[in-house]
Amino acid sequence: MKLEKNMTIGDVVDQMPEVAPFLLEMGMHCLGCPASRMETFEQACMVHGVNPDEMLERINTQLGLE
Repeated sequence: MKLEKNMTIGDVVDQMPEVAPFLLEMGMHCLGCPASRMETFEQACMVHGVNPDEMLERINTQLGLE
């Protein structure tokens, strides 16, 4: 499963916990917070000043999801 910008953080972390370190690295330290779990990757990246396309490309590549 390739990660996309419209996927919610909560759904992805539940299914693929190996994504959590990438989110923590970008500054998303509240992964258990109900609000953050409802955010999409795009929303989370915007809040934390990260380019969502670059972040998802990096995660997908490093986890072999492409």
